Amino acid sequence: MKPLLTDYTLAELEDLFGQLGEPAFRARQVYGFLQKGLDFEGMANIGKALREKLEANAAAQGASICKTLVSPLDGTEKYLFALRDGNIVEGVFMRYHYGNTLCISTQVGCRMGCAFCASTLEGCVRDLSPGEMLSEVLTVDALHRQGDKRGVTNVVLMGSGEPLDNYANVLKFLRLLSAPEGICISLRNVSLSTCGLVDGIDRLAEENLGLTLSISLHAPTNEQRSALMPVNRRWPLEQLLPACKRYEQRTGRRIVFEYALIEGKNTDLRDAERLAALVRGLRCHVNLIPVNLVKERGLHPPKQAGIEAFEQRLKELHVSVTRRREMGDDIGGACGQLRRSHLEQSAKNGSPTP
Repeated sequence: MKPLLTDYTLAELEDLFGQLGEPAFRARQVYGFLQKGLDFEGMANIGKALREKLEANAAAQGASICKTLVSPLDGTEKYLFALRDGNIVEGVFMRYHYGNTLCISTQVGCRMGCAFCASTLEGCVRDLSPGEMLSEVLTVDALHRQGDKRGVTNVVLMGSGEPLDNYANVLKFLRLLSAPEGICISLRNVSLSTCGLVDGIDRLAEENLGLTLSISLHAPTNEQRSALMPVNRRWPLEQLLPACKRYEQRTGRRIVFEYALIEGKNTDLRDAERLAALVRGLRCHVNLIPVNLVKERGLHPPKQAGIEAFEQRLKELHVSVTRRREMGDDIGGACGQLRRSHLEQSAKNGSPTP
């Protein structure tokens, strides 16, 4: 497969252009166009001969939007991104008062096997490259950009895949995303969500990038968590929580714990009390998420009264807590739902979808 230009830093792109016999200033021109989400045909002041040379030797963007769903309730937009090899991944664009957040995918599928997630139902097909992840951002930013005002101001790595299972590519993506000569999104506006790969958390802490670490916790005991998240059998709470403490101490950044409320699994008030005891002593915030219904899993969110009671008990125990604003529920906003429905429809139609 041809090299993907969004995989390259500006310095690397200049080197590549040198190998093609082109001057460095041309590389800088092309780099600028790439950061606007453009493909070769959109590079207006690049000569036809150079564009043809580039097309023969490389690809510009690694992801393009092939399907968009827009929620009539809150304006949330969900995308299917087509990759060059025919695979597809998802992204979700959400508008908040502080800016526009894009949730991106880091892998095609996921190998972690969490019981409440549709992304993992077919396992992990492959990792995304740094440029493919960046293209998700650049494509959506171009769609919503208004002049010099960026269309995407915040990025969360919470879509399909486990970011720390694709560590090297994710790390380079973060450097590309925050490069001052590129789209230049501050890593303080980036959140990375992990199911709890302790070795990856410790490596990320040493990078001291300034991003927010979100931990998919979802249960206050090993027994409950292992039933929902197989990763807990490898990295139990006795190892995960100290790693979170090390991250907080090394980076000075507050940890966010994601807690999916699943009826009959983790929503008893005693669970709230165990959760409060578990995170005590950590500078952290708990984000409550009524679980999205995934029909293959048979898991359901609690009723409104149960959600409110759980949240109130945490507040009584002096835990910083909010309930995540539910966005995009009407368009399959949860991880993997749109991709899975696309795969099912393709199978019905006999389409050769990966």
